[in-house]
Amino acid sequence: MAPRAYRLGRRQPSVERTRAAILAAARDLLAAAPAASLSVGAVAAKAGVSRLTIYHRFGSRAELLDALAPAPAPGSADPPADPTDVLHRRISSACSRWSADPALYRHLPVRSRQGDPEADRGLAERLAAADRLRPGCSIKEAQDVIGVLTAFETFDRLHQDGRRTPAVVAEVLMRLAGGILA
Repeated sequence: MAPRAYRLGRRQPSVERTRAAILAAARDLLAAAPAASLSVGAVAAKAGVSRLTIYHRFGSRAELLDALAPAPAPGSADPPADPTDVLHRRISSACSRWSADPALYRHLPVRSRQGDPEADRGLAERLAAADRLRPGCSIKEAQDVIGVLTAFETFDRLHQDGRRTPAVVAEVLMRLAGGILA
């Protein structure tokens, strides 16, 4: 008897449906309670899968929570030469991403709502090299300011569930950046 032929791609739609069901269940549960109370068992029960399936797909509860927060959109192939433009794009992109589901981000762990400290430092160094930091502003201070300006909590405070549009929030944040960094 010949072994059964196995086609790797045939299961992919099922795998994607299962992943989507798990993420939808986790989002629904997070809408009702903070991340600290979210259990893998509750997500599994709501999604109609086993706990093992969740661990197989995501590795851990923390990675499941990280998967709920959409990753930042990749930068263009030709990044802008002006680091101020890079900062503006980063702020605008974050504001757009967060405005799609602010309630979700409020319940996610802090690390899922913050940017990348290494990327912040790289941008601070680029701003310094382009002489875009105010006199006396260290790279560490600029890195910290970029981190605050690109954190969900700052966006959420200014957005207040639609009181200001994401574009207006981004402009407010850029004015703050201009006043602090240059």
